[in-house]
Amino acid sequence: MTTETAYRADGSGRADGVGTWAVLLPAERYEAERLVHHDTLELTGLADVAGPGPGDQVAVLVDAPPRLVALGRVAATAHRHREDPDDPQSGVEPAELVVAYTRRAFDEPVPADLLTLDGPVSPLEPAAFRALADQLGPPPARRTWLVSLDLPIEAGSPAEAVRLFWSYVQELGPRELPAFVSPAGDELAMQAFVLGAEANQDPEEDD
Repeated sequence: MTTETAYRADGSGRADGVGTWAVLLPAERYEAERLVHHDTLELTGLADVAGPGPGDQVAVLVDAPPRLVALGRVAATAHRHREDPDDPQSGVEPAELVVAYTRRAFDEPVPADLLTLDGPVSPLEPAAFRALADQLGPPPARRTWLVSLDLPIEAGSPAEAVRLFWSYVQELGPRELPAFVSPAGDELAMQAFVLGAEANQDPEEDD
């Protein structure tokens, strides 16, 4: 952190006319968000939590150690009614919080050691939010990447091979299948990624 103040997420801070909040992701949810691109973060089970409202700014963090992994803005909060045709007065499901990502740092989280969270969703002092956001710096320049996935598949026809390919992709996904990525025009810089991180696919280098 660039500040010497230890911030607690225990205020009802407002920044630029909107609330500022911290959302703490469980480890398994963080892995899921890191592996597959999502435009929004959807959280449920918040019925008993006095949470943010539409337009509020959110710092998305993971614990052990505390790290900032994304910034976002609340797109919607709602209670969803359970559809029970036999009970027209059926209750509502836990509240749903939808956060639209505005900046991601899943691959290079920012340390947030001086931030103390009081729960899965906590109000955050505006100064603490700004300190976290400032550490992200400007977003990296976007460029074109070539991403491929090569699977040797035995099949009786090209169409069957394609069907098997998509079956394997859906079954195994990014947790088991290596994807190969390189900058457009520089295929010699190709790298393999598994579980969202660079992985060595050359068995000779392991010897």
